Amino acid sequence: MRVIAGKARRLPLKTLPGLETRPTTDRTKETLFNILQPYLCDCRFLDLCSGSGAIGIEALSRGAAAAVFVEKNPKAVECIGENLRFTKLQKDATVLKADAASALRMLEGEKPFDCIFMDPPYGNEIEKEILEYLSHSKLVSQDTIIIVEADLKTSFDYLEDLGFQIMKYKKYKTNAHVFIERKEL
Repeated sequence: MRVIAGKARRLPLKTLPGLETRPTTDRTKETLFNILQPYLCDCRFLDLCSGSGAIGIEALSRGAAAAVFVEKNPKAVECIGENLRFTKLQKDATVLKADAASALRMLEGEKPFDCIFMDPPYGNEIEKEILEYLSHSKLVSQDTIIIVEADLKTSFDYLEDLGFQIMKYKKYKTNAHVFIERKEL
């Protein structure tokens, strides 16, 4: 796994051994960032359930002004720190060792994020819990893009009730990126 483009282009990133995290493949990450590129310049990026930090690091490398990484696994938090130091992107990064719900409560009161990415464990409806919180949060503005990496069986039929809508759905072999925005007022 590596950084694909930007300031840290081609630098390899560490990942956790074993099945504790699911690193996003380079090809999937490239497709994701081809879609996100117009939104990245000077953006505030939130990477929930960060794993190795590869998504947030890619965002920083491609021009995000700041990224907050949220991960509860202590080994993964250590891996994120190592990857940030190796890529020399740590000055624009904040790493929070917490579960997503706790981290969101800690961040409340800060200005909204431009992009929020989450890759929670599949099959536990953690993305639904996070989206329910974000539906009432000041961390999301009318312009915020939320991206959920989910398995193909994950339902998002509740989004409209939360005031969100799907702006794009990008399907891969085993998973998808679901791009979500607030519904027009």
